[in-house]
Amino acid sequence: MARRSTADPLDGPDPLGGTGPSDDPGPLADADPLAGFAPATRAWFTGAFSAPTRAQAEAWAAIGRGTDVLVVAPTGSGKTLAAFLSALDRLSHTPPPADPKRRCRVLYISPIKALAVDVERNLRAPLAGLRQAAVRLGLPEPEVQVGIRSGDTPPADRRRFATHPPDILITTPESLFLLLTSASREALRGIDTVILDEVHAVAGTKRGAHLALSLERLDELLERPARRIGLSATVRPVDEVARFLSPRRGAAIVQPPSAKEFDLSVVVPVADLDDLPADGAADPSGAPPGGRGGASIWPHVEERIADLVQSHRSTIVFANSRRLAERLCNRLNEIAVERATGTALPEAHAPAQLMGGSGAAGGAPPVIARAHHGSVSKEQRALVEEELKAGRLPAVVATSSLELGIDMGAVDLVVQVESPPSVASGLQRVGRAGHQVGAVSTGVVFPKYRGDLVQSAVVTERMRAGLIEALRVPRNPLDVLAQQLVAITALDTWDVDELLALVRRAAPFATLPQSAFDGVLDMLAGRYPSDAFAELRPRLVWDRVAGTVTGRPGAQRLAVTSGGTIPDRGLFGVFIAGADPKKGGGQQEGQREALPKKGGGGRRVGELDEEMVYESRVGDVFTLGTTSWRIQEITHDKVLVVPAPGVPGRLPFWKGDSLGRPLELGRALGAFVRELGSLAPEQAAERLRRAGLDEWAASNLLGYLDDQRTACGHLPDDRTIVVERFRDELGDWRIVIHSPFGAQVHAPWALALGARLREKHGLDPQVMHADDGIVLRLPDADLLDFPAEFTAGFPPGHLAERPAPDEAPVGADAALFDSGEIEQLVTDQVGGSALFAARFRECAGRALLLPRRSPGRRTPLWQQRQRASQLLEVAAGYGSFPIVLEAVRECLQDVFDVPGLVELMGDLESRAVRLVEVTTPEPSPFARSLLFGYVAQFLYEGDSPLAERRAAALSLDSRLLSELLGQAELRELLDPAVLAELAAELQRLTPDRRIKDTEGVADALRLLGPLSTAELAARGADPAWAAGLRDARRTIEVRIGGELHWAAIEDAGRLRDALGTPLPVGVPEAFTEPVKDPLGDLLARYARTHGPFTAAEAADRFGLGTAVVTGTLHRLAAGGRLVQGEFRPGEGHTGAVEWCDAEVLRRLRRRSLAALRQEVEAVPPRALAAFLPQWQHLGGHRLRGPDGLLRVVEQLQGTSVPASALEKLVLPARLTGYTPGMLDELTAAGEISWSGAGALAGRDGWVSLHLPDSAHLLRPEPVPPALTPVHTALLDALAGGYGLFFRQLTDHVPDTPVPDLVEALWDLVWAGYVTNDTLAPLRALLGSGRTAGATAHRAPRSAPRARYGGVGRGPVRPAGALRSGPPTAAGRWSLLPEFAADPTVRAAAQAQSLLDRHGVLTRGAVAAERVPGGFAGVYRVLSAFEERGRARRGYFVEGLGGAQFAMDGAADRLRSVSGRLERGTAAEWPGTAAGEPPQVLVLAAADPANAYGAALPWPDPPAAADAKPAAGHRPGRKAGALVVLVDGAPALYVERGGKTLLAWSEQPAAVEALAAAVREGALGATVTIERTNGEPALGSALGRVLEAAGFHPTPRGLRLRG
Repeated sequence: MARRSTADPLDGPDPLGGTGPSDDPGPLADADPLAGFAPATRAWFTGAFSAPTRAQAEAWAAIGRGTDVLVVAPTGSGKTLAAFLSALDRLSHTPPPADPKRRCRVLYISPIKALAVDVERNLRAPLAGLRQAAVRLGLPEPEVQVGIRSGDTPPADRRRFATHPPDILITTPESLFLLLTSASREALRGIDTVILDEVHAVAGTKRGAHLALSLERLDELLERPARRIGLSATVRPVDEVARFLSPRRGAAIVQPPSAKEFDLSVVVPVADLDDLPADGAADPSGAPPGGRGGASIWPHVEERIADLVQSHRSTIVFANSRRLAERLCNRLNEIAVERATGTALPEAHAPAQLMGGSGAAGGAPPVIARAHHGSVSKEQRALVEEELKAGRLPAVVATSSLELGIDMGAVDLVVQVESPPSVASGLQRVGRAGHQVGAVSTGVVFPKYRGDLVQSAVVTERMRAGLIEALRVPRNPLDVLAQQLVAITALDTWDVDELLALVRRAAPFATLPQSAFDGVLDMLAGRYPSDAFAELRPRLVWDRVAGTVTGRPGAQRLAVTSGGTIPDRGLFGVFIAGADPKKGGGQQEGQREALPKKGGGGRRVGELDEEMVYESRVGDVFTLGTTSWRIQEITHDKVLVVPAPGVPGRLPFWKGDSLGRPLELGRALGAFVRELGSLAPEQAAERLRRAGLDEWAASNLLGYLDDQRTACGHLPDDRTIVVERFRDELGDWRIVIHSPFGAQVHAPWALALGARLREKHGLDPQVMHADDGIVLRLPDADLLDFPAEFTAGFPPGHLAERPAPDEAPVGADAALFDSGEIEQLVTDQVGGSALFAARFRECAGRALLLPRRSPGRRTPLWQQRQRASQLLEVAAGYGSFPIVLEAVRECLQDVFDVPGLVELMGDLESRAVRLVEVTTPEPSPFARSLLFGYVAQFLYEGDSPLAERRAAALSLDSRLLSELLGQAELRELLDPAVLAELAAELQRLTPDRRIKDTEGVADALRLLGPLSTAELAARGADPAWAAGLRDARRTIEVRIGGELHWAAIEDAGRLRDALGTPLPVGVPEAFTEPVKDPLGDLLARYARTHGPFTAAEAADRFGLGTAVVTGTLHRLAAGGRLVQGEFRPGEGHTGAVEWCDAEVLRRLRRRSLAALRQEVEAVPPRALAAFLPQWQHLGGHRLRGPDGLLRVVEQLQGTSVPASALEKLVLPARLTGYTPGMLDELTAAGEISWSGAGALAGRDGWVSLHLPDSAHLLRPEPVPPALTPVHTALLDALAGGYGLFFRQLTDHVPDTPVPDLVEALWDLVWAGYVTNDTLAPLRALLGSGRTAGATAHRAPRSAPRARYGGVGRGPVRPAGALRSGPPTAAGRWSLLPEFAADPTVRAAAQAQSLLDRHGVLTRGAVAAERVPGGFAGVYRVLSAFEERGRARRGYFVEGLGGAQFAMDGAADRLRSVSGRLERGTAAEWPGTAAGEPPQVLVLAAADPANAYGAALPWPDPPAAADAKPAAGHRPGRKAGALVVLVDGAPALYVERGGKTLLAWSEQPAAVEALAAAVREGALGATVTIERTNGEPALGSALGRVLEAAGFHPTPRGLRLRG
C-alpha cells in the first residue's frame, strides 16, 4: 500500500489515498514522534502516511507531557489529526468506564456545525484503520463511538445521549451551553480532553467569552479539569490566544515555521476603470465609484470569473456579502447558459454591484455555480459542499460560510471579489485552495473599483508575509456574564464568592471587578423596577446575608430558549409549503437549539431579511441558493414557498454591517501609498507587479494615484491627511477628510466632529464615515453669512471672522481635537448614536432581558427595537445599569478603536502626521469613491422606515396624552365594567392571577408594593409563605399607616426614605442605600397597579398628608408618567381631581372603545355612497398610465362588471385618458388576465379582470355549462396548458361549422373556463350584436375602411371564411388557471380583496358580489383580520348592521366625507370649497363604486307629477343601466337602452352629466328617452330640463345622438 503524507484525513480530501510531500520535521527527525502510541495506532499511521508533519510531531510531544496545547498552523497542515490521534489511541486501548454515563471522555467543539459534521465524517477513516490494524496484530478490536450534538440533532438522539453518551462528542459552543444547563450535563462528567477547533474564530468575540465560561462550568463538573487542546490557523498574538485557551495552567504553544505557499494575483479585466467600455451593462445605481460614465465594471468581472471557472476543475468564489453572492452566482449561470446556447438571456438582471434592494435573476439553472452562505439552509449547503467535493459542481459562490476549516476537497482556485475584509480572512479563504500539505494555494482578487485596488494590493502582499491583524479578547462582557449566571444558578445554589471565582477563571473575565459582578447580580435579582419593564423581574435570588445565589423558577427555560450570543436579526425562515414538517431544517449557524415544534412548515430552504419579506407578496418569485421559489404564504414568522424552476425571480438582499478596516491595516495601506508616491513610474509599476498586480491592475492603480495627486496636490497616506472641500450639485459645501486609517478610527472621529459642528457652529451636518475617510455635508452653510441688518450691532472684529462666500465655513482645524479630550468626548456622544441603540438591543438580548416571546419562533426586528427602546427608557435613569455600561464598552472597545484615534490626534499634534487643506472645483477621484458610499448610505437609510415609524408612534402618543389631559368627557367614554375588570387585574385579584406559591408572594410584593396579611390572603396566599420569605431574608415586615405590611426587601430603602418607616435589624446594606426619588417610585408603582385614583386615596394608603402626595403627583404628571383629569364614571366622583397612569389610561380607553364600538357615532348612508367612488379612484381621484391601470385592476379583481360597460364606463371613470390599447398592452404582456362570469342577453356578459398571480384565488367560480361534444373537444384541445389560435382549434374539431365552434367557445368563456390573451374578440362580440343589450354601452361605429382589390384577384373572401377565424375568435385562447385547492387561502384572499375594493365592508356589499358562502363565508376571516390589526370592526354606517369592517384609514376618510357633506361640499376633491357646485358622477349601475343596490338599498322610485309612484320601473344593478350621483345621492337612473328614466332630482348638473355621457356613447349610438318617472317624457317638467341639456323632441320621445 503506497504511503501518503498526513494530508490529514480530518483536513484532506481523501482519508485513504493520494500522495504528497511532508513538512520537514526539522530537529525532531531523530526522535520517533509515534513512540508514545500503541502498536495498532503506529501500524495504522505508518501504513497510511509517509511521515508526520512537523506540526503533528511537535503537538504529540506536547500532548504527551500532559499539558494544555495550542497548535497554530496554516490550513492543510494536519493539525486536526494531531489533536485527535492521541485521544483515539488512548480510547482504543483503554476500556470504557463501568458507569455508562462516564463513557464520554473526549469533547470536540467546533464553531460551525458544518465543520463538526465534516470532522465526524472524516473520523471514520482512522477509526476503521485502527480497528483493522488491531485485528491484524491480534489485539482486541476497539469500539470507539462518535456522536454529534447540535441544533440539528433529532430529539431521540438527544435523549439517548443523557443515558448512553459516546466516547467522543462533537458539538458546538451553543449546544455545550445547553448541555450544561440541563440534566444531560451528567453525561459530561467523564470528559478528560477538550479539543477546541478554529479557536482563532471565536477568541476575539463575545461568542468566545460565552464559550470560555462554558468550559469553566464544564471543569467545575469534573473531578479534575479537562486537558484543552486548541487548534488555530495563523493568529497574532499567539500568547493572547493561548491565554484564552488555558488561562490558569498555561498552554504549550506549538507553532512550527509555516511552509505554506500562496500564488496570489490582483486582476482588473479592463484597461481603464475610469473609462469603461461602452458595451458594459448600464449601472442602475449611478456611475461607478471613480468612474465618469454610466457603464459598469461588473459584466467584465463576471465574464472573466466565468472564464476562470471553466478553465479550472474546482473553484470557490468568495464575496463579502450574501446579496452579492446570490447575484454573482446567478450571473455566472446566466453566462454559462448564454455560452452554451449562443443566445443571450433577456436583460432582466441588474449588475451584481447594485447595493440596495433586490435585483432580478434570469431564471438560469445552476449550470456551473451554486450559492453557499448562512441564509441558505443546512441541507442545501451540505448538498453544495458534496457536489463540489465530488467534482460535479465546477464552482461555489460563498461568503465567510466556507471560510473556516471545512474540507472542500481538491479546490484548485479561489476567486475573491472585492478586497478581502482582512488579511486573516484572506488567508483563510485562499487556503481553501491547495488544502493539502505542501500544496500551493492559488487566489485571484478582483477589485470592484479603483479605490478598491489599493486595499487589494496591500492585503494580498500582507497575506504572503503572514502579517495578519492582531486579535483582542473581549474584556468583561457583562451581557454574556448575565446570561451565564442565570444558566449556572438555574440548577444549583452557589456561594457568591465561589461563583465569582468560577467566572474569573475564564480569560475574558480574569479582571472582572467585584462591583461589576455585583451590579449584574443586582440586575438579575430584581434591583431595578420590573413593574416599569416586565423583563427586569428577578431571574435569581441573591441572599446577601448567607452569600448564596439560587435560580428562580423559569430561569432554566429562559436560558435554554433565549441563550446564545449571535444577535437575533428577526430573519424569516423559508420553508417548502406542504412538506413534512418533521424533516424541517435546523437552525442557522450560531443559533441556539430549537425546542420541539408542533406543526410548522416543511423542509427549510433558508432565511430572508425582514425588509425583503415586507417588500414581497404572495405569488412573488425570488431566488435563493440558485433556485427559484414562488411565495405561497407569508406568516408572522415564516415564508412558505414552492419551487419555480426556470422562472425569473427577484434576488434577495440582507441588511448587515461590518467593523471596517482596522488601524493596523490602515497604517500599512498608508505606508504603501506613500511608498508608491515616492517612486518613479517605472519603479512603481515594478513594485506593483511584485505585489501581484497584473498589468491593467497596476496601470489603473498608478493612474488613480496620479489623478488624485493632480486634483489635490497631495496623496493621503500614513503621514498625510488631506481635507478636501468643494460644493456639490445643490451648492452645499462638502468636506472630505481623506485618511487611510480605517472605519474603526473614523467612526468615533466622525461622531466627535458632528458634535463639535453642532455645538460650535450651530450646524446640523450629515456625517458619514468609511474606511478611506469621512464625508461631511453642510446644508445651508451660507446662512452663516448673516445679512447686514443682522450684523449691525456686532463688534467689527467678529465680522472679519465670517467666511467669504466662496470659502467653506468650516476649516480643517475643526477636525483637530486635543488628544487628551477626544476619548471623553466620544464617550459622551456615543450614548446618543444609532450605533449605541443597536448595540444596546443586542446586549439586552444576550443578557436575557429581551427573551423570545415564543421559543422557536422569530421575533420581528421592529418589535425587538421597540422593546429595547422601552428598556432603555427605564435603564437610562440608572447610571450603573450593567447593560448600558456594556453597550458603551462594546462601542468604545469592540467597534471603535478609541486608543487608535487618541494616538492619531497625538500624531497630528506632534506633526508626525500632517494635515493638508485644499479646495477643489469638483470632487477628486478619492472623494468620488467616498461619495458613492455616502449616497448609498443615505439612500438606503431612507428605505428603512423603522426609525420614522417609531418617531411617528411616539408623536401620536404625546398627542393622545395632551388630548386626554384634563378632559372631563373621558368619564363618559370609560366603561365602568371595564374599569372594574382592569383594576382587579392590576391588583392580581382575578382568578387567573391568584398567588399559587412562595415565589408568587415575592412577585406580588415586588409588583404591587407592600401588602398586609389580609391582602395577601385575598389574593390566594398562605400566610406562612410570606413568613418563609422573611426567614430567607427576601421580605421584611414593616408598619405603614399604622398597619403591618409585608414588603419586598428591595423596597427597604425606598420605604425608609419616603415614609420614614423603621426597618428591621439585619437588612443588607445594598438595600438601604439612598434612593433618588423614593416617594415618586412608590406613587408611580401605586398608579401602575390601580385604576384612576385621587390624591387622598394614595395618601391614605401610605399614611401621608394629601399635600405631600399631590406635589409628587404633579411632578410625575409633568414628566408624562401620570395624567390628571376626571375619569371614573358614575356618581360619587364628580368634581374630584383624579390621577391615572398614562399606560393604564391607554388600556382603559382601548378596552372601553372595544366594548362600546357598537355605539360609535355612525355616518349617514349617503356618506358611504359618496366615499366609495373616491376610494375606487373615480372623479377627481383618477389614476394615470399603465401603473394606474394595474392598481385599478388590483382593486377590481374578484368582482364582475358587464362587458359592455367595462371599457366605456368602468375603466375610463378611473383612468385619465384610458384607451383600449392600454389594456391590450398589459394583457399581451401577461400582466392582466380576464375571465367570463356568466352570459347576458344580446351577446353581453359579466367579465372579471385579475392580476395573474391572484387569478386562481379571486376569479369567480366557473358555472358548468351543458357540455356538448364540441365543448368537450375544445377543453381537451386546450388541456395542454398552452394557448391556441382559432385555426389551431379548428384542427382539433375539424367537422364543426365555424359559427357553431365560435358559439361553443364563447359558452366556455362565459362559463369561466376559457380566456384570451386580448380583449379584441370580446369587443368584436359586443359590436356584432343587434339587440339592446349588445349596444347598451357601444360607441358609435367608425366609418368602414375601404377595401382595395387588384384586377383579376377575384371577390374578397368573407371574414368568416378566413383561415384565422372571425374577429370574435381572434387571439390566443387558453384555459384559466385552476382554483387554489385550499378554501382558507381563497377566503383570506377574497376578504382582503373585498376590503381593498370597498374600504368599509358591509353585509350588503358582500352579498351583491355573489361571494361563495356569502357574508358568513368571509366573516371569520374578517374577524381574524381584526385580531391581527389588518381591519377594524365597528358601526360605521347607519342602518347597515353592526358587522362592518374597515381598512386602516378608510373609516377616517368616511367620516371626513360625511363632515364635508354636512358642510355642503362633496368630498376631498382638489380645490373644492364651500359654495362650489356639487360633485356629479355618471356610473354604470353595476359598477362596484355604486353603493346602491349593494351596501345601500335603492331609494323608492320617484313619484310622477300626479304624486303616484312610477309603476313598473324600479332601479337595479342591471347591465346597460346608468346612475347619476350628486354628492353621493342618486339623482337619475336610466334603464338599459335608455327608454325610461327615473329622476329623484331635476338638478341641471345631473342632467348635463347624463347628456355628456350619452354623447360619449355610454348608452349606444342613439338614445331616445320615452318615459320619465312613469309618464311621457315629452311635456314633463324633467323633459324641459333634458331639452335644455341637448335632447331633441321626436314623436317617440327625447332623442340624443352619441
